[in-house]
Amino acid sequence: MDSPKVLIIMGSDSDLQFMKGGANVLVEFGVPFEMRISSAHRSPRRTAKLAAEAAGRGVRVIIAGAGMAAHLAGVIAAESTLPVIGVPIGGGALNGLDALYSTAQMPGGIPVATMAVGPAGAKNAGIFAVQILALNDKTLSDKLKAFREKMAREIEEKDLLLQQAGK
Repeated sequence: MDSPKVLIIMGSDSDLQFMKGGANVLVEFGVPFEMRISSAHRSPRRTAKLAAEAAGRGVRVIIAGAGMAAHLAGVIAAESTLPVIGVPIGGGALNGLDALYSTAQMPGGIPVATMAVGPAGAKNAGIFAVQILALNDKTLSDKLKAFREKMAREIEEKDLLLQQAGK
């Protein structure tokens, strides 16, 4: 098995249902990845170690998903120079707004690319990771172009069905 190019890390096993969207994208594009559970608050040393050692294991991008006011993506970004993509997970009393703020509001010098709250964010994180990797991989770049063309065709087909149904 190839060493993982992407590390998907989530703060809790309850986040898995959302983060699978990013994993599914990576599978579709043939990008090797691994998924881990580690909390910025409940297992901070373990989380820091996973982040610090990721590049040495061949990881090139980290996707971090956490809910509530968790700072998982920020803690990982503080421990690694790899690109970190944050996925705020909805839920809790603020329905993901706190997760969005804690992921997006990073201090200057420690960036986290922040996606949308919830499943769309996880899917987009997977696509964004592929885009980053595709900068140095023509095969992935070609797959991304084909992916976009397929989406455009699907919309055209759905529009055609709508137009035919309306006649």
